[in-house]
Amino acid sequence: MKRFFGPTSFTALLAGVVFGIGLTLSGMTQPAKVIGFLDLFGNWDPSLAFVMGGAVIVHALTRPLVLRRTQPIAAASFRLPNLTAIDGRLVAGASLFGLGWGLVGICPGPGIVGLGSGDSYFLVFFPAMLVGMLIHGRLAARPSPSAEPGA
Repeated sequence: MKRFFGPTSFTALLAGVVFGIGLTLSGMTQPAKVIGFLDLFGNWDPSLAFVMGGAVIVHALTRPLVLRRTQPIAAASFRLPNLTAIDGRLVAGASLFGLGWGLVGICPGPGIVGLGSGDSYFLVFFPAMLVGMLIHGRLAARPSPSAEPGA
């Protein structure tokens, strides 16, 4: 049985808390601010571009340093993505994510952090997100049409 309280769980909890604080301080848990950022032809709020740009810069600078290690601090090995193809599933998933983000101004990270506020906006978003994840899990478990014999 996997231990619940261990270095990996503590590291994940700590990273989640830091991430949640960052999302809150940057305003990414405010749907109106996010929608203002996405409204390029209206009352555009560019402040979130600095938040995302800062995250990209930190990642670009620290990733090579982290990958110099033989293994992560709290895990047996690195788990890096190995899929590089831009296919229909990726485009469809990214489009659905972007559409949802644009319509309601929330994505999963800020949606989870926002639950702590008790705001009904987040209390409605979170179960809807879980339903979407369940639907995705069921669809992803089906074999792809190209894998079927005779295709």
